[in-house]
Amino acid sequence: MNFLAHIYLSGNNKLLTIGNFAADGIRGKRFSKYPEAMQAGIILHRFIDSYTDSHKTFRQSTKRLHKAYGHYSGVIVDIFYDHFLAKNWKDYSDIPIEDFIQDFYSNLNENFEILPERFKRLSPYMIADNWLLSYASVEGIQKVLDGMNRRTKGRSKMNESTKELKLYYKAFENDFIQFFKDLIEATNAKRIALEKEYNL
Repeated sequence: MNFLAHIYLSGNNKLLTIGNFAADGIRGKRFSKYPEAMQAGIILHRFIDSYTDSHKTFRQSTKRLHKAYGHYSGVIVDIFYDHFLAKNWKDYSDIPIEDFIQDFYSNLNENFEILPERFKRLSPYMIADNWLLSYASVEGIQKVLDGMNRRTKGRSKMNESTKELKLYYKAFENDFIQFFKDLIEATNAKRIALEKEYNL
């Protein structure tokens, strides 16, 4: 899953949320220097990624893209699914998406100094351009995919994948709805276990 889903699935602990958000910037077991709540968030992030990659519905989505985008298909579907979460936000939260995102940006600013370097560089751009809210539109997703394609020096062709998003829009959305229900249940159980383990 991409940024919005990881943040949404973090619950109410601010440092756990930061860990879940920024876990891709922390390799292997090099997270013992971080606060315990952040460590729990990093572990939760890895659980979410592993669960997602092995889920049959997620893999069903990637199959629609695999011929054109190869091993980038999973990354693209992560982004598509964040679009459907943003678009259907009212089905998943009573908090308006604008308020939820602004609360997260405040949390990010409050904890900026403990972010991994990669996320210190990324966060100001995310906030300035309001990436998370932009996910709700196909145009916003297009900008994300354009940026990711540039980072692969054009090799991924991810910027072209909105063609498939539009072509199979309802199928991708149905996949997301089915998958996300399972992910919420699995992640909530894992998060509760981590909160007990770390006394959060």
